[in-house]
Amino acid sequence: MIFGLFTILAIYVISIALLIYGFLKIKKYQKQDLEPKTSFTIIVPFRNEKENLPILLKSFSKLNYPIDLFDVILVDDASDEKFQVSHFTFHISQINNIRVSKSPKKDAITTAMQHVKTNWVITTDADCIVPENWLLTFDNYVQANNVSMLAGAVTYKCGNSFLDHFQQLDLTSLQGATIGSFGLSKGFMCNGANFAYTKAFFESLNGFEGNDKIASGDDVFLLQKAIQKFPEKVHYLKAEEAIVTTKPTENWKFLFYQRVRWAAKTSSYNSTFGKFLGLIVFFGNLSFVIGFFSLLFGIWLYPIFVIFAFSKFAIDYVLLSITNQFLTKTRIKSLLLSSLLYPFFSSAVALYSLFGSYEWKDRQFRK
Repeated sequence: MIFGLFTILAIYVISIALLIYGFLKIKKYQKQDLEPKTSFTIIVPFRNEKENLPILLKSFSKLNYPIDLFDVILVDDASDEKFQVSHFTFHISQINNIRVSKSPKKDAITTAMQHVKTNWVITTDADCIVPENWLLTFDNYVQANNVSMLAGAVTYKCGNSFLDHFQQLDLTSLQGATIGSFGLSKGFMCNGANFAYTKAFFESLNGFEGNDKIASGDDVFLLQKAIQKFPEKVHYLKAEEAIVTTKPTENWKFLFYQRVRWAAKTSSYNSTFGKFLGLIVFFGNLSFVIGFFSLLFGIWLYPIFVIFAFSKFAIDYVLLSITNQFLTKTRIKSLLLSSLLYPFFSSAVALYSLFGSYEWKDRQFRK
Protein backbone atom coordinates (compact mmCIF):
# COMPACT_ATOMS: atom_id res chain seq x y z
CA MET A 1 0.00 0.00 0.00
CA ILE A 2 2.82 2.41 0.86
CA PHE A 3 4.40 1.93 -2.57
CA GLY A 4 1.08 2.57 -4.31
CA LEU A 5 0.36 5.76 -2.36
CA PHE A 6 3.86 7.11 -2.94
CA THR A 7 3.52 6.34 -6.66
CA ILE A 8 0.33 8.42 -6.71
CA LEU A 9 2.16 11.14 -4.81
CA ALA A 10 4.99 11.14 -7.37
CA ILE A 11 2.52 11.56 -10.26
CA TYR A 12 0.75 14.29 -8.26
CA VAL A 13 3.98 16.19 -7.62
CA ILE A 14 4.98 16.02 -11.30
CA SER A 15 1.50 17.21 -12.37
CA ILE A 16 1.52 20.21 -10.01
CA ALA A 17 5.10 21.02 -11.06
CA LEU A 18 3.91 21.14 -14.68
CA LEU A 19 1.10 23.52 -13.67
CA ILE A 20 3.66 25.75 -11.93
CA TYR A 21 5.72 25.78 -15.13
CA GLY A 22 2.61 26.62 -17.15
CA PHE A 23 1.63 29.40 -14.74
CA LEU A 24 5.04 31.05 -15.02
CA LYS A 25 5.02 30.62 -18.80
CA ILE A 26 2.02 32.96 -19.17
CA LYS A 27 3.32 36.50 -18.80
CA LYS A 28 1.34 39.18 -17.00
CA TYR A 29 -0.44 41.51 -19.37
CA GLN A 30 -0.31 45.27 -18.85
CA LYS A 31 -2.86 47.39 -20.65
CA GLN A 32 -1.49 49.85 -23.17
CA ASP A 33 -2.57 53.37 -24.06
CA LEU A 34 -4.87 52.25 -26.85
CA GLU A 35 -8.03 54.15 -27.62
CA PRO A 36 -11.03 51.98 -26.62
CA LYS A 37 -12.71 50.42 -29.65
CA THR A 38 -14.33 47.15 -28.58
CA SER A 39 -18.07 47.14 -27.88
CA PHE A 40 -19.18 44.86 -25.02
CA THR A 41 -22.43 43.55 -23.65
CA ILE A 42 -22.11 42.54 -20.00
CA ILE A 43 -24.47 39.64 -19.25
CA VAL A 44 -25.44 39.07 -15.62
CA PRO A 45 -27.72 36.07 -14.89
CA PHE A 46 -29.25 36.38 -11.43
CA ARG A 47 -31.74 34.86 -9.02
CA ASN A 48 -32.64 36.46 -5.68
CA GLU A 49 -29.71 38.88 -5.69
CA LYS A 50 -31.48 42.01 -4.44
CA GLU A 51 -28.65 42.87 -2.04
CA ASN A 52 -25.72 42.12 -4.36
CA LEU A 53 -26.87 43.60 -7.67
CA PRO A 54 -26.71 47.28 -6.61
CA ILE A 55 -23.07 46.77 -5.57
CA LEU A 56 -22.19 45.17 -8.91
CA LEU A 57 -23.99 47.90 -10.87
CA LYS A 58 -22.18 50.56 -8.86
CA SER A 59 -18.87 49.02 -9.92
CA PHE A 60 -20.08 49.17 -13.55
CA SER A 61 -20.77 52.88 -13.13
CA LYS A 62 -17.12 53.38 -12.10
CA LEU A 63 -15.71 51.64 -15.18
CA ASN A 64 -13.02 53.58 -16.98
CA TYR A 65 -14.64 52.95 -20.35
CA PRO A 66 -16.83 54.96 -22.76
CA ILE A 67 -20.50 54.40 -21.86
CA ASP A 68 -21.43 54.20 -25.53
CA LEU A 69 -19.21 51.12 -25.91
CA PHE A 70 -20.90 48.85 -23.39
CA ASP A 71 -24.41 47.63 -22.53
CA VAL A 72 -25.61 45.63 -19.54
CA ILE A 73 -28.24 42.89 -19.70
CA LEU A 74 -29.59 41.52 -16.42
CA VAL A 75 -31.32 38.15 -16.80
CA ASP A 76 -33.79 37.38 -14.01
CA ASP A 77 -34.04 33.64 -13.41
CA ALA A 78 -37.42 33.54 -11.62
CA SER A 79 -36.41 35.57 -8.56
CA ASP A 80 -38.87 35.54 -5.67
CA GLU A 81 -38.62 39.33 -5.38
CA LYS A 82 -38.29 41.38 -8.54
CA PHE A 83 -35.28 43.68 -8.77
CA GLN A 84 -35.97 47.23 -9.88
CA VAL A 85 -33.25 48.77 -12.05
CA SER A 86 -32.30 52.30 -11.00
CA HIS A 87 -31.16 54.99 -13.41
CA PHE A 88 -27.56 54.67 -14.62
CA THR A 89 -25.54 56.61 -17.16
CA PHE A 90 -24.81 53.42 -19.11
CA HIS A 91 -27.43 51.45 -21.05
CA ILE A 92 -29.00 48.70 -18.97
CA SER A 93 -31.91 46.35 -19.64
CA GLN A 94 -33.58 43.62 -17.63
CA ILE A 95 -35.16 40.53 -19.16
CA ASN A 96 -36.64 37.27 -17.87
CA ASN A 97 -34.90 33.96 -18.37
CA ILE A 98 -36.48 31.56 -20.87
CA ARG A 99 -35.96 28.03 -19.54
CA VAL A 100 -35.50 25.31 -22.14
CA SER A 101 -32.90 23.03 -20.50
CA LYS A 102 -31.79 21.68 -17.14
CA SER A 103 -29.28 24.51 -16.77
CA PRO A 104 -30.71 27.87 -15.61
CA LYS A 105 -27.50 29.81 -16.20
CA LYS A 106 -26.90 28.48 -19.70
CA ASP A 107 -30.50 29.32 -20.55
CA ALA A 108 -30.00 32.83 -19.15
CA ILE A 109 -26.97 33.49 -21.33
CA THR A 110 -28.70 32.01 -24.39
CA THR A 111 -31.74 34.19 -23.71
CA ALA A 112 -29.57 37.30 -23.38
CA MET A 113 -27.79 36.50 -26.65
CA GLN A 114 -31.01 37.22 -28.52
CA HIS A 115 -30.75 40.83 -27.30
CA VAL A 116 -27.01 41.36 -27.82
CA LYS A 117 -26.15 44.01 -30.39
CA THR A 118 -22.41 44.29 -29.72
CA ASN A 119 -19.55 42.22 -31.10
CA TRP A 120 -18.29 41.00 -27.71
CA VAL A 121 -20.10 39.67 -24.65
CA ILE A 122 -18.60 39.34 -21.19
CA THR A 123 -20.27 37.43 -18.37
CA THR A 124 -20.07 37.99 -14.65
CA ASP A 125 -22.08 37.10 -11.54
CA ALA A 126 -24.40 39.23 -9.45
CA ASP A 127 -22.28 38.87 -6.30
CA CYS A 128 -19.15 40.26 -7.96
CA ILE A 129 -17.34 43.59 -8.14
CA VAL A 130 -15.39 44.49 -11.27
CA PRO A 131 -12.27 46.75 -11.26
CA GLU A 132 -12.42 50.13 -13.00
CA ASN A 133 -10.06 49.09 -15.82
CA TRP A 134 -11.81 45.76 -16.41
CA LEU A 135 -13.24 46.45 -19.87
CA LEU A 136 -10.30 48.64 -20.86
CA THR A 137 -7.85 45.80 -20.22
CA PHE A 138 -9.98 43.32 -22.16
CA ASP A 139 -10.30 45.86 -24.99
CA ASN A 140 -6.53 46.46 -25.17
CA TYR A 141 -5.82 42.73 -25.31
CA VAL A 142 -8.48 42.19 -27.99
CA GLN A 143 -7.00 44.97 -30.13
CA ALA A 144 -3.47 43.59 -29.80
CA ASN A 145 -4.29 39.90 -30.36
CA ASN A 146 -6.29 37.80 -32.83
CA VAL A 147 -8.60 36.26 -30.25
CA SER A 148 -12.28 35.31 -30.00
CA MET A 149 -12.48 34.10 -26.40
CA LEU A 150 -10.77 35.37 -23.25
CA ALA A 151 -10.78 33.91 -19.75
CA GLY A 152 -9.94 36.10 -16.76
CA ALA A 153 -9.15 35.63 -13.07
CA VAL A 154 -11.49 35.68 -10.07
CA THR A 155 -10.65 36.11 -6.39
CA TYR A 156 -12.52 36.49 -3.10
CA LYS A 157 -13.02 39.56 -0.96
CA CYS A 158 -12.35 37.82 2.33
CA GLY A 159 -13.04 38.63 5.94
CA ASN A 160 -11.05 37.29 8.89
CA SER A 161 -12.90 34.02 9.45
CA PHE A 162 -11.28 30.63 8.92
CA LEU A 163 -14.09 29.74 6.48
CA ASP A 164 -13.14 32.72 4.30
CA HIS A 165 -9.43 31.85 4.44
CA PHE A 166 -10.19 28.23 3.55
CA GLN A 167 -12.27 29.28 0.54
CA GLN A 168 -9.54 31.64 -0.63
CA LEU A 169 -7.02 28.78 -0.57
CA ASP A 170 -9.45 26.53 -2.45
CA LEU A 171 -10.19 29.16 -5.12
CA THR A 172 -6.49 29.99 -5.39
CA SER A 173 -5.72 26.34 -6.16
CA LEU A 174 -8.38 26.33 -8.89
CA GLN A 175 -7.11 29.58 -10.38
CA GLY A 176 -3.54 28.27 -10.31
CA ALA A 177 -4.60 25.11 -12.13
CA THR A 178 -6.57 27.20 -14.64
CA ILE A 179 -3.70 29.52 -15.52
CA GLY A 180 -1.15 26.70 -15.43
CA SER A 181 -3.17 24.58 -17.86
CA PHE A 182 -3.40 27.50 -20.30
CA GLY A 183 0.37 27.90 -20.06
CA LEU A 184 0.73 24.25 -21.07
CA SER A 185 -1.68 24.84 -24.00
CA LYS A 186 -4.09 22.47 -22.25
CA GLY A 187 -6.71 24.95 -21.04
CA PHE A 188 -9.81 23.18 -19.72
CA MET A 189 -11.20 25.39 -16.98
CA CYS A 190 -12.31 29.00 -16.49
CA ASN A 191 -14.74 31.02 -14.39
CA GLY A 192 -17.97 32.43 -15.78
CA ALA A 193 -17.65 35.42 -13.46
CA ASN A 194 -14.93 36.76 -15.77
CA PHE A 195 -15.34 35.27 -19.23
CA ALA A 196 -15.57 37.00 -22.62
CA TYR A 197 -16.18 35.89 -26.20
CA THR A 198 -17.58 37.28 -29.42
CA LYS A 199 -21.23 36.71 -30.25
CA ALA A 200 -20.22 35.26 -33.63
CA PHE A 201 -17.85 32.80 -31.92
CA PHE A 202 -20.59 31.70 -29.50
CA GLU A 203 -22.92 31.09 -32.43
CA SER A 204 -20.26 29.23 -34.43
CA LEU A 205 -19.92 26.83 -31.47
CA ASN A 206 -23.73 26.39 -31.35
CA GLY A 207 -23.68 27.82 -27.86
CA PHE A 208 -24.23 25.27 -25.11
CA GLU A 209 -25.59 22.58 -27.39
CA GLY A 210 -24.40 19.17 -26.26
CA ASN A 211 -24.07 19.92 -22.53
CA ASP A 212 -27.33 21.66 -21.65
CA LYS A 213 -28.48 18.64 -19.61
CA ILE A 214 -25.82 19.43 -17.00
CA ALA A 215 -26.95 22.10 -14.52
CA SER A 216 -23.63 23.95 -14.25
CA GLY A 217 -20.68 24.47 -16.58
CA ASP A 218 -21.77 27.45 -18.66
CA ASP A 219 -18.09 28.40 -18.63
CA VAL A 220 -15.96 25.23 -18.81
CA PHE A 221 -17.96 23.31 -21.40
CA LEU A 222 -18.08 26.30 -23.75
CA LEU A 223 -14.35 26.81 -23.23
CA GLN A 224 -13.51 23.15 -23.90
CA LYS A 225 -15.67 23.12 -27.02
CA ALA A 226 -13.89 26.26 -28.24
CA ILE A 227 -10.41 24.88 -27.55
CA GLN A 228 -11.30 21.62 -29.27
CA LYS A 229 -12.35 23.45 -32.46
CA PHE A 230 -10.37 26.71 -32.49
CA PRO A 231 -7.52 26.50 -29.93
CA GLU A 232 -5.61 29.45 -31.40
CA LYS A 233 -8.62 31.74 -30.78
CA VAL A 234 -8.79 31.11 -27.03
CA HIS A 235 -6.44 32.95 -24.64
CA TYR A 236 -6.05 33.61 -20.93
CA LEU A 237 -5.89 37.22 -19.78
CA LYS A 238 -3.37 37.20 -16.93
CA ALA A 239 -3.86 40.83 -15.97
CA GLU A 240 -4.13 42.21 -12.43
CA GLU A 241 -6.36 45.06 -13.63
CA ALA A 242 -8.90 42.56 -14.96
CA ILE A 243 -9.34 40.43 -11.82
CA VAL A 244 -12.98 40.22 -10.71
CA THR A 245 -13.75 40.01 -6.99
CA THR A 246 -16.58 37.87 -5.62
CA LYS A 247 -18.00 36.97 -2.22
CA PRO A 248 -17.18 33.75 -0.36
CA THR A 249 -20.10 31.58 0.73
CA GLU A 250 -21.65 32.21 4.13
CA ASN A 251 -21.37 28.76 5.70
CA TRP A 252 -19.83 25.33 5.25
CA LYS A 253 -23.05 23.79 3.90
CA PHE A 254 -23.26 26.32 1.05
CA LEU A 255 -19.55 25.86 0.35
CA PHE A 256 -19.88 22.08 0.22
CA TYR A 257 -22.83 22.21 -2.21
CA GLN A 258 -21.08 24.81 -4.36
CA ARG A 259 -18.00 22.63 -4.69
CA VAL A 260 -20.14 19.54 -5.35
CA ARG A 261 -21.83 21.46 -8.18
CA TRP A 262 -18.42 22.32 -9.61
CA ALA A 263 -17.09 18.76 -9.22
CA ALA A 264 -20.19 17.08 -10.67
CA LYS A 265 -19.36 18.24 -14.19
CA THR A 266 -15.79 16.86 -14.23
CA SER A 267 -16.80 13.43 -15.56
CA SER A 268 -18.47 15.16 -18.54
CA TYR A 269 -15.35 17.10 -19.58
CA ASN A 270 -14.35 16.91 -23.23
CA SER A 271 -10.78 17.61 -22.16
CA THR A 272 -8.73 14.45 -21.57
CA PHE A 273 -6.13 16.54 -19.75
CA GLY A 274 -8.84 18.01 -17.51
CA LYS A 275 -10.17 14.57 -16.61
CA PHE A 276 -6.66 13.24 -15.97
CA LEU A 277 -5.72 16.17 -13.77
CA GLY A 278 -9.00 15.90 -11.87
CA LEU A 279 -8.28 12.23 -11.13
CA ILE A 280 -4.70 12.94 -10.09
CA VAL A 281 -5.77 15.70 -7.69
CA PHE A 282 -8.54 13.51 -6.27
CA PHE A 283 -6.23 10.53 -5.68
CA GLY A 284 -3.50 12.82 -4.36
CA ASN A 285 -5.85 14.17 -1.71
CA LEU A 286 -7.39 10.77 -1.01
CA SER A 287 -3.89 9.31 -0.54
CA PHE A 288 -3.20 11.89 2.14
CA VAL A 289 -6.45 10.92 3.92
CA ILE A 290 -5.55 7.22 3.73
CA GLY A 291 -2.03 7.99 4.96
CA PHE A 292 -3.40 9.99 7.91
CA PHE A 293 -5.66 7.13 9.04
CA SER A 294 -2.83 4.65 8.45
CA LEU A 295 -0.75 6.69 10.87
CA LEU A 296 -3.64 6.89 13.32
CA PHE A 297 -4.10 3.11 13.38
CA GLY A 298 -0.38 2.36 13.53
CA ILE A 299 -0.05 1.02 9.99
CA TRP A 300 2.36 3.79 8.98
CA LEU A 301 5.32 4.99 10.99
CA TYR A 302 5.36 8.69 11.83
CA PRO A 303 8.44 9.54 9.65
CA ILE A 304 6.80 7.97 6.58
CA PHE A 305 3.69 10.12 6.95
CA VAL A 306 5.78 13.25 7.55
CA ILE A 307 7.72 12.66 4.31
CA PHE A 308 4.47 12.04 2.43
CA ALA A 309 2.69 15.10 3.85
CA PHE A 310 5.69 17.42 3.45
CA SER A 311 6.16 16.43 -0.21
CA LYS A 312 2.52 17.16 -1.00
CA PHE A 313 2.36 20.42 0.98
CA ALA A 314 5.64 21.70 -0.47
CA ILE A 315 4.59 21.41 -4.12
CA ASP A 316 1.09 22.71 -3.30
CA TYR A 317 2.59 25.70 -1.51
CA VAL A 318 4.62 26.78 -4.53
CA LEU A 319 1.56 26.86 -6.83
CA LEU A 320 -0.63 28.47 -4.15
CA SER A 321 1.99 31.08 -3.32
CA ILE A 322 2.63 32.35 -6.84
CA THR A 323 -1.09 32.30 -7.66
CA ASN A 324 -2.09 34.09 -4.46
CA GLN A 325 0.57 36.73 -5.10
CA PHE A 326 -0.98 37.41 -8.51
CA LEU A 327 -4.55 37.42 -7.18
CA THR A 328 -4.23 39.33 -3.90
CA LYS A 329 -0.60 40.39 -3.34
CA THR A 330 -0.98 39.25 0.27
CA ARG A 331 0.17 36.21 2.18
CA ILE A 332 -2.04 33.14 2.46
CA LYS A 333 -3.83 33.10 5.80
CA SER A 334 -4.54 29.98 7.89
CA LEU A 335 -2.36 28.03 5.45
CA LEU A 336 -1.38 25.11 7.68
CA LEU A 337 -4.84 24.40 9.08
CA SER A 338 -6.49 24.85 5.68
CA SER A 339 -3.93 22.57 4.03
CA LEU A 340 -4.58 19.86 6.62
CA LEU A 341 -8.36 20.08 6.24
CA TYR A 342 -8.42 20.48 2.46
CA PRO A 343 -7.65 16.83 1.46
CA PHE A 344 -10.55 15.61 3.64
CA PHE A 345 -12.94 18.27 2.31
CA SER A 346 -11.88 17.77 -1.31
CA SER A 347 -12.17 13.97 -1.12
CA ALA A 348 -15.64 14.21 0.46
CA VAL A 349 -16.80 16.62 -2.24
CA ALA A 350 -15.49 14.42 -5.05
CA LEU A 351 -17.06 11.23 -3.66
CA TYR A 352 -20.40 12.89 -2.89
CA SER A 353 -20.55 14.47 -6.37
CA LEU A 354 -20.59 11.00 -7.95
CA PHE A 355 -24.08 10.21 -6.68
CA GLY A 356 -25.43 12.97 -4.42
CA SER A 357 -27.82 15.82 -5.11
CA TYR A 358 -27.09 19.45 -4.27
CA GLU A 359 -28.84 22.75 -3.65
CA TRP A 360 -28.24 25.81 -5.80
CA LYS A 361 -30.19 29.07 -5.63
CA ASP A 362 -32.94 27.39 -3.54
CA ARG A 363 -33.31 24.60 -6.07
CA GLN A 364 -32.49 20.92 -5.87
CA PHE A 365 -30.28 19.39 -8.56
CA ARG A 366 -29.07 15.88 -9.27
CA LYS A 367 -25.94 14.92 -11.16
